[in-house]
Amino acid sequence: MANYDLTPRIAPNLDRHLVFPLLEFLQERALYPDELILKAKIELLNNTNMVDYAMDIHKSLYHTEDVPQDMIERRVEVVARLKALEEAAAPLISFLQNPNAVQELRADKSYNLQMLNDRYQIGPEQIEALYHYAKFQFECGNYSGAADYLYQYWGLCTNSERSLSALWGKLAAEILMQNWDIALEELNRSKEIIDSKNFSSPLNQVQNRIWLMHWSLFIFFNHDNGRTQIIDLFNQDKYLNAIQTNAPHLLRYLATAFIVNKRRRPQFKDFIKVIQQEQYSCEDPITQFLACVFVNYDFDGAQRKMRECEEVSPDFEVVILNDPFLGKRAEEGNFSSVPLRDEFLENARLFIFETYCRIHQRIDMGVLAEKLNLNYEEAERWIVNLIQTSKLDAKIDSKTGTIVMEPNHPNVYEQLIDHTKALSGRTYKLVSQLLEHAQAPSAR
Repeated sequence: MANYDLTPRIAPNLDRHLVFPLLEFLQERALYPDELILKAKIELLNNTNMVDYAMDIHKSLYHTEDVPQDMIERRVEVVARLKALEEAAAPLISFLQNPNAVQELRADKSYNLQMLNDRYQIGPEQIEALYHYAKFQFECGNYSGAADYLYQYWGLCTNSERSLSALWGKLAAEILMQNWDIALEELNRSKEIIDSKNFSSPLNQVQNRIWLMHWSLFIFFNHDNGRTQIIDLFNQDKYLNAIQTNAPHLLRYLATAFIVNKRRRPQFKDFIKVIQQEQYSCEDPITQFLACVFVNYDFDGAQRKMRECEEVSPDFEVVILNDPFLGKRAEEGNFSSVPLRDEFLENARLFIFETYCRIHQRIDMGVLAEKLNLNYEEAERWIVNLIQTSKLDAKIDSKTGTIVMEPNHPNVYEQLIDHTKALSGRTYKLVSQLLEHAQAPSAR
């Protein structure tokens, strides 16, 4: 059942706290034995300070109320360490909790540091203590407190490495609290720093981009505008190159976003070229579906791949339903659905239909129903609906059971608009590259 589960590839690129929602999803879907999931959770918790949670899982796993002595001792250590860190950061915490005092802060970090030192005797040691205290709070699972203190630390920190670390922590905390609007802001802020920062080596910068894309999956598949923004991020040359060289499994999510997003067709044509390059190295039903339709024109293969994304059977794994990001459920009373799967299947059928119609003038309804993975009546209703909503210029010949396609002459104005948009995108990329090369010598 777990042949297409990407968790083993995604998890190494996440903070260990972000892995817990994935494990919860896998446990709910019963893709793996419950005992295996619980052991994975305990292994993750061993390097965090969430000792109480680890104790609860230990009790569930071994069906006992007793916990090992080392867990009890570890809890005592965590409480003592938390108290010590709080005391070290107490002067700065007291300042930040005083609204009148906080009003004295300005946008100038140098001024703030001097003012804190002169008026409140708060120096670099107390500021670093706030970072360690916030990090410890995060490791204990107090994401709200950690997010607040990391943001305050980021506003005072002058060390670029530590500042980026604080942003990563703030981003993870907002994701775990499911504050998607704030998380998106933190994501964009982190991206700006990653793209502009001088890393010790280009490989470090690429790795940071890969981490950012993995973390962004939580946001993009929960935020209202996420399916558009994932295309904007992943489809940028630098990020797409990072995907192709280091994380080809992320193509599943970019492909899904393109399939369900009808407004990105000009960019979609360029993406198909990437699918063509990666079709033999990326064994994923969703990317292979696009390769079947738009590269190989293999409609039988496209039907099989679509079935792998749709059906529950011994022969086919439900790729979308078993994916933690794509298989999000929506509950309405006693009814449960997966909205993205329904959108995916509707648009996937439309892709097959449009491509099939471009190379045939008269189409047998029975053959088309088979290609669309529908029965005859469902296919007929689906096509009638397309014609009625002006999405299809065709007629149905009921006597012969065929669809007759009307001649489709390209619209010159639409072609001009598409080419203009593509030219604008390429111009923007070229200007960005020129500015980057111009800024590089001065940065060095």
